[in-house]
Amino acid sequence: TVGDDIAWMKQGPDGRLYAINPENGFFGVAPGTNAKSNYNALASTRKNTIFTNVAINNDDMTAWWEGLDKNPPENATDWKGNKVNGKEYTAAGNKLAHPNSRFTAPAQNCPCISPEFNNPQGVPISAIIFGGRRAATTPLVYQSFSWQHGTYVGSAVSSETTAAATGAVGVLRHDPMAMKPFCGYHMADYWAHWLDMGKKLGDKAPKIFNVNWFKQDENGNFIWPGFGDNMRVLDWIIKRCEGTIDAEKTPIGYLPKKGDINLKGIEDEVTSEVEDKLLAVDRDL
Repeated sequence: TVGDDIAWMKQGPDGRLYAINPENGFFGVAPGTNAKSNYNALASTRKNTIFTNVAINNDDMTAWWEGLDKNPPENATDWKGNKVNGKEYTAAGNKLAHPNSRFTAPAQNCPCISPEFNNPQGVPISAIIFGGRRAATTPLVYQSFSWQHGTYVGSAVSSETTAAATGAVGVLRHDPMAMKPFCGYHMADYWAHWLDMGKKLGDKAPKIFNVNWFKQDENGNFIWPGFGDNMRVLDWIIKRCEGTIDAEKTPIGYLPKKGDINLKGIEDEVTSEVEDKLLAVDRDL
């Protein structure tokens, strides 16, 4: 791991794209972070970490938040500073930690920090991955035809809202390249910059992919397990970058051939039928 948020990228002497992490740590949302959902992020918080708007277990002065485990501390201070019985408080529907509570941990705390973390030249970039939250329409993963097409794919990123974000569920909102809140100038100029970079990089440009971890069945249940199992998709992406695996050419890009994503160990959850749904494109939506 070099970073989990910001990447500053530039062309290196060999013509490839290189990236550094301008930050010296990790800034993450606490609720939902646990040993299963993000083991290394949780491990990074074990020392020298700043917590904001979390709850405190007054018995051992440790931080607690919803989703950390299923045992709210009985002797707790909530994020507002109120002394409460955490079990009774949460059972009544209250939140001990703010939904947007955070942790800020030093990079060196991360168990999988890269030895190249402090390399001023950065690390070479082989793939750029866009993604949005879509219940249908968008497949689990696909690869763009080219850098130019990948720029278009990024410009068309959209996500469906959650109740936590807006109070409304399933409203489709466009978020070009997932950069809408962070892009400080006109998006068209930003896309033009991407196209210009593509001309400079030529055949050394990274491959571009799009992922969607959030496809749902007819009952609104997620059909991809997510979290650590996302590495199965990254494995396919790496193989595509290495040129060691073929793909199916479709109107939207290159999709995995059935069976090419390693599903060993999760076959009971991701059946052949579910795999078909994950890789399907619903043209009517």
